[in-house]
Amino acid sequence: MIRTRNSSTDDNDVNTEHILKQGGSVVHQRKTRWSLLLLFIIFGLSVSGLAAVYSTFPEFKSDESEHIKLPRNIDDAKLLGIVLSNYKDDYFYQVLIGVFVTYIFLQSFAIPGSIFLSILSGFLFPFPLALFLVCCCSAIGASLCYILSNLVTRPLLLKYFPDKTLKWSDEVDKHRRHMLNYIIFLRITPILPNWFINMVSPIVNVPWFPFAFGTFLGVLPPSFVAIQAGTTLQKLTTTSDTVSWASMIVLTILAVLSLLPVLFQNIMKKTLKVE
Repeated sequence: MIRTRNSSTDDNDVNTEHILKQGGSVVHQRKTRWSLLLLFIIFGLSVSGLAAVYSTFPEFKSDESEHIKLPRNIDDAKLLGIVLSNYKDDYFYQVLIGVFVTYIFLQSFAIPGSIFLSILSGFLFPFPLALFLVCCCSAIGASLCYILSNLVTRPLLLKYFPDKTLKWSDEVDKHRRHMLNYIIFLRITPILPNWFINMVSPIVNVPWFPFAFGTFLGVLPPSFVAIQAGTTLQKLTTTSDTVSWASMIVLTILAVLSLLPVLFQNIMKKTLKVE
């Protein structure tokens, strides 16, 4: 029996390879310059939005203001947590919206640091609210990054990461029938960095819905670990303290479980073919 490849998959392969080969063209270079300009404009507008949210906060004391910044390490997160916890009761929604908007900002522009906000959420808010907040921010931020990549940063990725993009395009084609499970698996495991998944997905034709919903479900387990660690924020010394052998085993089990439906379906197909 002669096996034929799915025509849509062939089209995706042809389209992706064709796009990737355009990296050296003059038109592509012009698009790259315009993309950089547009990206800076969108980034500037987003920073202005963050400043507007910050303006709704109460006036901090001089020794507190220096700690109101994006946390770059666990010590920054501790100091920020202490300051925000002093105002959380009287300005709960301002603090909540501030964390929400900042988290989405970091995710949208693939800026490192969201892990510290996950830990901080566990310190500031009740566990169920913190978990829902982090999962929503991850899905929304990843979706905005997906849109930005599709509209703005596509030429940049094709110019600076052509081989890596083409390689992942081949991987995506292998899992196209089980895209939701594949995205969940990638979010649970550290096989690929999240920023790369967010930015390359629209270029390799990953549909938005399994991308966004898979992100929401896939970040649940690691977020659970980070938020749980946040309840003891002041005792942490590094982000590695948030991960124990028990949590690693649980994440591994969940990653395997996310692939079970795919494996079961493949086994059933082979069984039916034999019969």
